[in-house]
Amino acid sequence: MASLSKNELDILLYLKEESFTSQRKLAAYTRYSLGNINSTLKKLVQNNYLTVEYKLTSKAEQLFMRAVPRKAIILAAGYGMRMVPINTMYSKAFLEVQGEKLIERQIQQLHEVGITDISIVVGYMKEQFEYLVDKYHVDLIVNEQYAERNNLHSLSLAADRIDNTYIVPTDIWSKENPFRKHELYSWYMVSDLQTKHSDVRVTSHQHLQRITDQDQQGNAMIGIAYLAGQTADRIKEKLLALDHDKSYNNSFWEAALYSQNRMVVYPREVSHHNFAEINTYEQLRDLDENSDSLSSDAIDVIAQEFAVEPSAVTNITVLKKGMTNRSFLFTCKQQKYIMRIPGEGTDQLVNRQDEAEVYAAIKDKQLCDNPVYLNPNNGYKITKFLDDVRTCDSNNEEDLEKCISLLRRFHEMHLQVNHDFDLFDHLNFYEQLWNGQNSVYEDYLETKKHVFELKSYIDAQPKDKCLTHIDANADNFLFYSEEGQERLQLIDWEYAGMQDPHVDIAMFGIYSMYDKQQMDHLIDLYFDKQCPAQIRAKIYCYIAVCGLLWSNWCEYKSQQGVEFGKYSLAQYRYAKEYYQYAKELIDGQSR
Repeated sequence: MASLSKNELDILLYLKEESFTSQRKLAAYTRYSLGNINSTLKKLVQNNYLTVEYKLTSKAEQLFMRAVPRKAIILAAGYGMRMVPINTMYSKAFLEVQGEKLIERQIQQLHEVGITDISIVVGYMKEQFEYLVDKYHVDLIVNEQYAERNNLHSLSLAADRIDNTYIVPTDIWSKENPFRKHELYSWYMVSDLQTKHSDVRVTSHQHLQRITDQDQQGNAMIGIAYLAGQTADRIKEKLLALDHDKSYNNSFWEAALYSQNRMVVYPREVSHHNFAEINTYEQLRDLDENSDSLSSDAIDVIAQEFAVEPSAVTNITVLKKGMTNRSFLFTCKQQKYIMRIPGEGTDQLVNRQDEAEVYAAIKDKQLCDNPVYLNPNNGYKITKFLDDVRTCDSNNEEDLEKCISLLRRFHEMHLQVNHDFDLFDHLNFYEQLWNGQNSVYEDYLETKKHVFELKSYIDAQPKDKCLTHIDANADNFLFYSEEGQERLQLIDWEYAGMQDPHVDIAMFGIYSMYDKQQMDHLIDLYFDKQCPAQIRAKIYCYIAVCGLLWSNWCEYKSQQGVEFGKYSLAQYRYAKEYYQYAKELIDGQSR
């Protein structure tokens, strides 16, 4: 097979399905010139792949037997984050287009060509896929690391099943069946649509060349592929090797297809009119405006709040997933807004009635914009979008001074609400949410014991309790321009409550992952270098307590499939290290 060109193989594929009628019809199907068709047919006859009547010979049939499609792997593990707001309800594999679920349509199309050995790699909302086992007799492969790794890892989990196999992303809708009963070579599907958002282009020699010039357009990548024979074996080996390389944790599986800036498989170029990749709510709406999957209480809330039809909510764009919530940007009545949707398990962590009370307390205090909409029952919130926004750079002294000045001004307001944020109660509460599981840290019980030893010192210190932000991290301080002036806001008040305001100093430091020198500088800045030793020791205690508090919080969120990398480890280190710093300072005061 290696001696045959793609032109020859494509003509054989056509003649396997259709009887020869004319070279012109063959040229229209393959997109090769009449001259190319003529010379290629002659070569196939000369090499005994075709008879003089252009019928397949036994030699050609042997090629088809070796490359016959046997299996399919559907990649369906990811969040589908760009599908906000509907990805919070189900995996995008179950989006409905013209009354059919995407993944069921794909399975049925595979069945039409005789492919029944189907594996589905699942992760996010994996339980939703279980019924497919009984309905279509598929196999489910669970990707436990779907939250922190991309689909290269998903496919590596099914690498042993790659043997004359279709690889299928779950977000592709195809008007016509993209699968065939017969194949002759490994390929990767692209469309004839030219775009700057592609990594590859089809060359005149029928190769898929990687694009290195950012201004160059390529063929839109559809993502369906077919892997067969020795090519499949080489790709499997590379796939497994890359999966063991941490630098590829965020890579797509297509990384395994490249060798020296060229894919090792042929292109299969198709019409862009026959395929749609559904990555966003609006792409689904454009494809099928009557889809039941478009039903969203979030969109309904926006439409009702602004007195418009749901179709008037446009430019829906996912924002970076936060630690607690998911948010998306949208446009309505020519204005931009952000809608917050609470994330997994958030109802266990945040009291939305308390949050509403906080926003009432800070209303018109020039600390942040008032919410356009806030539902104290489900936590949905709409706020105005600020242009040219940047977050505080906690390593920039000028930024730091401005943020600490705003934080101090907020504390000096001595605002009052009817609920507290008790550090030790929350620490225990987050631990209880582990549902009986032990901590991932071997010395957790000892660390917790040490942290609770600090409680007596904290309780003995005088405090001027008032509304405290609790979540005063650098990312929640937003710099923006308004009427030519730089402004600063403090956002995200969902954890705020009555507490010693000095807790906010500790929180800012641990979120910024400051070292000891930076932490002391932060304290000096807040107190204008006049912080008494007793208060510094108390803040050290808060750093230790808050470090363990957020470490416990991270352990709970980890059980929900949300990971935070080195942040969670750093919080646990603060609990251990600042227990020692606090003890040293406290012991020094008693001498």
